Amino acid sequence: MHKKRVVVKVGTNVMTNLNNRIVVPILNNLVRQIAYLYERGVIVVLISSGSVSAGKEVLGLCGAKDTTTRRQIYSSVGQPRMMRHYYSMFHSFGMRCAQVLATKRDFDPGQYRNNMINCYEGLLQEGIIPIANEDDAVSLSMSMFSDNDELASLVAELVHADMLILLTDTDGLYTGHPNDADSKLLHHVNVDENVEHYVQANKKGEAQGRGGMESKLKVAKKTAAKGIPTFIANGKEENIIIDIVNGKQKGTEFTDN
Repeated sequence: MHKKRVVVKVGTNVMTNLNNRIVVPILNNLVRQIAYLYERGVIVVLISSGSVSAGKEVLGLCGAKDTTTRRQIYSSVGQPRMMRHYYSMFHSFGMRCAQVLATKRDFDPGQYRNNMINCYEGLLQEGIIPIANEDDAVSLSMSMFSDNDELASLVAELVHADMLILLTDTDGLYTGHPNDADSKLLHHVNVDENVEHYVQANKKGEAQGRGGMESKLKVAKKTAAKGIPTFIANGKEENIIIDIVNGKQKGTEFTDN
């Protein structure tokens, strides 16, 4: 029987505090939800940001002048740190996880893509939770993913996901700034609807992550247009992944009908 597949992307703003430090209980809550769903026949592929922030916690200020080199250094140091967190958390729930790093080239049609499909399918068949991220250490700056939202969309398509959930630190797409009293949360958006004008009012600085609401909206529409319902929701809510999978009205859902 084909288990239901859900791709979940968790952004830097979800997993860090105001000092841009990784908040371990938030990671543990994500893992708890993934373990709960797995026991009920739903397998999750996790797209996790946070490696750059985790690297900065270890290194502090990095001496490299070039922005790309700094990112490579922070990510190279932070990536194993993030995986150590995830490995021990999944282990405590009796589960296994694996790291899958990718560059944009790996999604081009041909042997690289086929190779990656084999990797994901092999892991999923073994009941292992893939944790994906961009391979910042070797990605060429001119061909990097715009952010992990784009990576999540490509992975969702690759594994034939039943849904994509983009977790951020707001409840979804609003008609204005989330803090404004007259702003309303949009519960459902069709891919043909023009909601882009709401994003300008919805913008807030995302200090560590590369992807803001503008990126999420673009990715959500693009993914939903391929027949994969996509959600933008608040990753700091206790049972947000479980609630969405169970059909509760949470966040903003994007569909093509």
